[in-house]
Amino acid sequence: MPDTSEMAPDFTLPRTGGDSTTLSALRPGAVVLFFYPRDDTSGCTKEAVAFSTLKDQFDASGVTVMGISKDSLASHEKFASKHALTVPLLSDEHADVCEAYGVWAEKSMYGKKYFGIERSTFLIDGEGRIARVWRKVKVPGHAEEVLDAVKAL
Repeated sequence: MPDTSEMAPDFTLPRTGGDSTTLSALRPGAVVLFFYPRDDTSGCTKEAVAFSTLKDQFDASGVTVMGISKDSLASHEKFASKHALTVPLLSDEHADVCEAYGVWAEKSMYGKKYFGIERSTFLIDGEGRIARVWRKVKVPGHAEEVLDAVKAL
């Protein structure tokens, strides 16, 4: 599980828009990765919409924002279209990236245990190091908090 000041695990994943993204290729720009459990669920929709709403401000700060979940690329495309999302969504169907970032975790709902994505966000600086980590994210106000952290880089 990577922590602040460590190098962010590199990856290449397919993304909405029909292309793929390699994290290290985005340097020297900073990157925000928000990991979310599932497309088109209430909390995940609110989070993706919030980051999309602030995308111009992240762009003005020279920061790329991307969402990652295990959903398929087709699911991401439908989700992005339905909610007019402007941030790219990356598909990690095998959870390799989720595991590398330590967000694939045991969860519990109604007494039943299962594995899923723990809502988390990583701010990665222009050198590829993790500058800030938010775990077990609560959605209200989170995108704004991340933007404040970006401005403090």
